This record gives sequence, structure tokens and C-alpha cells, in this order.
Amino acid sequence: MRIPCVLLAAMLSGPALAASQAEFDKAMSYDGLQPVRVKGISLAYKRPDATLAGYQRVMIEPVEVRFHKSWNPTQSGSRLPLSAAAREDIRTGLAKLVREQFEKALTAQGRYPVVAAAAPDVLKLRINIANLYVNAPEAASGASPSYNFSMSAGEMTLFLELFDSETGQILARAVDRQEGRSPNIARMAGGVTNIAAAEGIAAEWARIMRDALDRAHGMSKGK
Repeated sequence: MRIPCVLLAAMLSGPALAASQAEFDKAMSYDGLQPVRVKGISLAYKRPDATLAGYQRVMIEPVEVRFHKSWNPTQSGSRLPLSAAAREDIRTGLAKLVREQFEKALTAQGRYPVVAAAAPDVLKLRINIANLYVNAPEAASGASPSYNFSMSAGEMTLFLELFDSETGQILARAVDRQEGRSPNIARMAGGVTNIAAAEGIAAEWARIMRDALDRAHGMSKGK
């Protein structure tokens, strides 16, 4: 079984989470996971006695991105809705950005190579971004098909699941909501060109994942 990202997005919508924390915890731990504390992550769940110590490499599934249900932007200077193509640029651009940050953090110093095939020492990551809300899309000057997106006070939520790549057994899942406060969290022009705070958020999530693997292997931070 798998918790659909669309269900997660609905459960994470604003006050709904606080109003139904018990239901949320039940849904997140339906397959035997138990709540644990992870510094820098809002909510985390782990299979009892699971360890990452045996994993030397990682494989990353394609990153899925879903917009917040209330996000309905219009083109700058008009009431026309943002085109489907522009929305797709944002979605695919952020998916690429998040994957790149995880790859960068995990492979630093040759520590955890990213591979495409399952093996006993390969940890599989499923990374989803839910409730993406981007503020104030503006057409880039001199390039009508491109857009700049200020995400000041925008938000996105990470939904991360870890699996044994061979057996498919889930080991852990984590949920973390982050709000962009920079006046230029991201600028997209057919792709991400000024990633600013969006990159910082993704990099921090990736660092936390890297630290978890390092601790499992008995390594100190920065080693």
C-alpha cells in the first residue's frame, strides 16, 4: 500500500492537520511505523529496529510535485489564469531542483552514490512535494513564454519515504512543511534560474537525509 500524495496534501491543509493530528499519525503509521523525533523535521515515523547501516548507495524515484489546492495564479497585469505550460514549468523545475539537491548532498565526497538498480546495499528514496504554493507569477521581460515567480511567503511540504530497494519494505517516512520568506525564493523561466530560498529548503532536507545515513554508519558530521 502507498499513501497517495494527493491524500497527504489534503491532510496537510492548514488547520486540518492540527484538528486531526491523531488521524494523521494513524495514517502515517498504518504499516507498522512508529513516531520518532528527527531534528529539523516536523513529523517522522520509523519501522521498529530498522537501521540504515547496511545501505551504501541510494536510488531516487522521480520526484512528484503537487500544487496547493487553493493555488490559482493569474498572469502578471491581467486576470488571465496562468497557462498549463507555465504551471508545468514550475512543477518540473522544482522536481529537478529537489532531486539535484539530494544527489548533491548524498554523493558529496563519494559517500553515497546514486544508482538506478536495486541491490542489498541500495536504499530507495521516494520524494514527494505537496501543497506547493508560489506567489506572484510575473512574465519575464523580453521573453513572453517565460515567467519569474516570487515565492515570498510561499510554501511546500516534503513527504519522504525510505525503502529497502530489493524487498520494497518501508523503513521510514517523514513530513516537513517549509515556508519561503525570501522576496525571491525562486525564479523560473522555463526552468529554475534563480533558486534562492527554494534551493536552500531542498538542500536542508537533503542534509538531514545525509546526516541520518552518516549517523547509521558511525560517522560524525563533516567527516
